[in-house]
Parts: sequence; C-alpha cells; structure tokens
Amino acid sequence: MAGNIRVTLWNEFKHERSEEPVKKIYPDGMHAAIGRGLTAAGGFDCRLASLDEPEHGLTEAVLAETEVLTWWGHVAHGAVDDAVVQRVRARVLEGMGLIVLHSGHHSKIFKALMGTTCSLRWRDVGEKERFWVVEPGHPIAEGLGESFTLPHEEMYGEPFGIPTPDKVVLISWFQGGDVLRSGCCFERGHGRIFYFSAGHELYPTYHDPAVLRVIANAACWARQRVRLPDHCPQVKAMEPVPPGR
Repeated sequence: MAGNIRVTLWNEFKHERSEEPVKKIYPDGMHAAIGRGLTAAGGFDCRLASLDEPEHGLTEAVLAETEVLTWWGHVAHGAVDDAVVQRVRARVLEGMGLIVLHSGHHSKIFKALMGTTCSLRWRDVGEKERFWVVEPGHPIAEGLGESFTLPHEEMYGEPFGIPTPDKVVLISWFQGGDVLRSGCCFERGHGRIFYFSAGHELYPTYHDPAVLRVIANAACWARQRVRLPDHCPQVKAMEPVPPGR
C-alpha cells in the first residue's frame, strides 16, 4: 500500500501532567514519545490525541483519516465517553487497526472488542522483564531477534482474561517468576488489533528502541487494508430464485 501510514496516538495524558517523576521522563506525553519513535523510523504520519480534548480528540473526521490508532489509558478509563468508544469500535470493525498498550488492557474499547474482563495479575517493584519472540516469522517480530529485555517494568502476569489470541508473538518473563502473553494479535471484523503490554508510566519504556520497533512493526501489520461498514443489509437476489414458500 502506497504512502505513509496515518497513525493517531491516543493517550489519557494525565500522569505526565500531574506526577513529577512521569513528567521528567515524558515531558510532552507518552504518546509524543511514541510518535517521535515512529517518525524516526520513517513511513508514518502521526497525530496526537488525548482525553481532555473535545470528543477526546477522536472526532468522526479524525478517525476517518486514521489507519492505525494506538491507545494508552490507566487512571481515567471510566471518563472515556461511551459514544466515542462505540465510534472507535465501529472503525475497527470496518478496517482501522488498533494497538492497545500496557494498562489499556482495562480500557473500555479493548474490553468491548474482546468481550471479556481482560483482567490480569500485577505488581510494581521495577523488576526486569524479558520479552521472548515466540513467532519469529510474524511481521511484528521483524528485527527483534530472539528476545529483548527491559531493566525495569511493572509486572503483568497470567492468568490474562482475554479470548484466545489469533497469534501470540511475544511472551514475557519477569524477574519475580511470572509470565504473560505480552504481544497478542486479534482480528475483529475487518480490523486488526495488537495488544502490547510494555509501557508503565514510571519507566522510560517508550524511549527503548526495541519497544518502539514493536510498535512500528505492529502499526505496519495492523494498517487498514479495507474500509467496509459493518452492518446487516437486506439484499435482492442476483439471479432468479424459484419460489420456495
């Protein structure tokens, strides 16, 4: 497909403005850091959007121009307007890609598309996390090698209350002994969804080259391929049909 991939990077943008340690790591937001990484990789046109904008920055016009949407949420899942959630869901079903990051596993949009609790085990003690590439031939795994490591991350662990993924690309091992299906692919309607667990706000995860490579690869994989409205029309027969009743 020709042209740059049009990515909208959505973030609550709450921690970075209210918590000094987070502000030092991400002075203009985690979504901005990801956007810089994608821009440096090349092939992406990035737009930023956040919770406090009108319609959370996700108007009909913005979503119509978006081929891939990334989503980071945590403390304000409940503040996301249900009408916006349904608008995003409709766009995914008709073909827009969605990348859900870290605590976005409990977002309204991810739970709406998964149909499950999406709950998991967690602790935050800053332990080491190793991501193992378990589908090395998958496009999202390109350039990652056998594994990569983050020196400090929040632990997310199994059981993870999601439907069985279409593909698990990454599995994480944590220093405390837990494991997680940390890079999972799904298809809903005509859209592709990737859940990627990395990205606790207190660590510089979105400055890490391997993490940014995963997100860039996922955006290429999830890029909108078609746009077909998801509806249930009554249609006329294309050929004559003898009366059956």
